[in-house]
Amino acid sequence: MVKAAVLGAAGGIGQPLALLLKTDPAIKELRLFDVVPVVKGVAQDISHVDTPAVTSGHVKSDDGEGLKAALTGCDIVVIPAGVPRKPGMTRDDLFNINAGIVRDLAQGIAQHCPKAFVLIISNPVNSTVPIAAEVFKAAGVFDPKRLFGVTTLDVVRSSTMSAQAIDKPNSADEFTIPVIGGHSGHTIIPLLSQSKPALPSSLFEDKEKLAALVKRIQFGGDEVVEAKAGGGSATLSMAYAGFRFAQQVISAAFNGKKGVIAPSYVYVADNKEITQSIGKDIAFFSVPVELGPSGVEKLHPLGDISPYEKELLSACLEELPGSITKGVQFIQQPKL
Repeated sequence: MVKAAVLGAAGGIGQPLALLLKTDPAIKELRLFDVVPVVKGVAQDISHVDTPAVTSGHVKSDDGEGLKAALTGCDIVVIPAGVPRKPGMTRDDLFNINAGIVRDLAQGIAQHCPKAFVLIISNPVNSTVPIAAEVFKAAGVFDPKRLFGVTTLDVVRSSTMSAQAIDKPNSADEFTIPVIGGHSGHTIIPLLSQSKPALPSSLFEDKEKLAALVKRIQFGGDEVVEAKAGGGSATLSMAYAGFRFAQQVISAAFNGKKGVIAPSYVYVADNKEITQSIGKDIAFFSVPVELGPSGVEKLHPLGDISPYEKELLSACLEELPGSITKGVQFIQQPKL
């Protein structure tokens, strides 16, 4: 049975994510942490759901005991903590606030549950995952097989929006489309040419329609931000995506399920096959990840990609390395 923690559990993503995790029968303990006291009420509320997980709420305290209680002995930690996007904001606009939040939480993980699988949702993922990695390296506990940036929402959007684009909106769950790169705008590369089952050739023949679909997948979060008109960003769909990826990790790592493959933003620097398929030496990249008891069991290369997808890859590689460096420097630069 699994002990799980949600850090940032009182927020717009954290609450529905915690509720969904409560429904997973593999979870024995569910610990909810936040900086606001309402997290204890959230935990109490969710604790009434008739599933096995015993739920508790923990609030940040000056002595760090709240975070310690939430993390000690945990097997999996999901981090949606941070501020949401508002209209006109990019994920990078969130960097200065969310970078510090992820740093502090990663320090707690390094101290209290260094062997846990860590799933980072906090944006900008392209930078926050490298931040966590640098914290773990400094603490001597970095295991690249156990650190994940959650990009599942891009996968979910690719299936949903592709089904809509071919006028089969009710068939979204039939399509499995790998998404590589990063988790922000032009760094998101949906490999529509590798969809299973295959998307109709007419979609690829209509260049304008194809480009519009890719843009919608890449900037799908903007639709939500604009529709909420200042009321927040994508929370419910992100909670669903975070839960789905957590379930995949749990099923492969703890339930013994084989052949679980899901795209995730992970450390790839030591895998020459992967960096060669990308065409650049890069530290982090979202690729299809085969999951297992140790976390990352195998990284799958990009495979055959279309000429158009190669253009998307080039655009991604113009932006992504800078985001990674930004995260690394946030930890490494001397503090004044």
